[in-house]
Amino acid sequence: MTNRKDGINLMFQKLKKHQFLFEELVKRDFTKKYKRTVLGMAWSILSPLLNLLIMWMVFNTFFGNNVNHYVIYLFAGQLVFSYFGDATSMGMNSLLGNSAIFTKINIPKYLFLFSQNISSLINFGLTLVIFFIFVAAEGLPFTWKFLLLFYPIVCLVIFNTGLGLILSAMQVFFRDMQYLWGILTQLIMWMSAIFYTIDNYSYTVQCAFLLNPVYLYIRYFRKIVIDSDIPTPQFHLLAAAYALIAFGVGCWMYKKYNHEFLYYV
Repeated sequence: MTNRKDGINLMFQKLKKHQFLFEELVKRDFTKKYKRTVLGMAWSILSPLLNLLIMWMVFNTFFGNNVNHYVIYLFAGQLVFSYFGDATSMGMNSLLGNSAIFTKINIPKYLFLFSQNISSLINFGLTLVIFFIFVAAEGLPFTWKFLLLFYPIVCLVIFNTGLGLILSAMQVFFRDMQYLWGILTQLIMWMSAIFYTIDNYSYTVQCAFLLNPVYLYIRYFRKIVIDSDIPTPQFHLLAAAYALIAFGVGCWMYKKYNHEFLYYV
């Protein structure tokens, strides 16, 4: 336990030491995504809104639904999944995409992953503001329970960072990982109940959905915002467990293969 605590303290000390470089990387990653586009960073807001509009038209207009506040139900799912997909796909390429830098300068390699996660988090924050505007327009009451949304957000940040550490390490050794992850991301999306409800499934099947961390975090958002209901303590423990396991495994992989990365990039 002491060694793990010392390792985390050392990680933060290195981040503080390279704070200037870290801030520059965040600026670069945030602006690079929409570089040379006409609307630029406006796509950070337009992209999720257009996706929401398309999904709402398809699943509400053409297929119909009986879900209360379906726009918010759909938006909550898309909000969490988009952040997950963006952070993990960008994080996966953090080592290979920055190999020209860390092979010449001795800096912590996780710096690149963290900067891309912060960039994705900024996009998530901008979309979250739009989400709350939709919540107000839908007439849902803002209660003190909304403060609890910090919990799934923090868990999601840690989970995405941990998964990014794992994927970026695997990407160095297995270049096919980017294609495999693209397929797995599609599977996770369909298993996250973004645009459908699982209420008609049996209790066992509904519990099985909780094995998907992304669905768990989406469910947390919907419980607070739409149902005004606080999830159970077991729900909170499971959300934290997914985040800590992913982060722990990711840190272990970086520590174990840190020196081998240089030979494969």
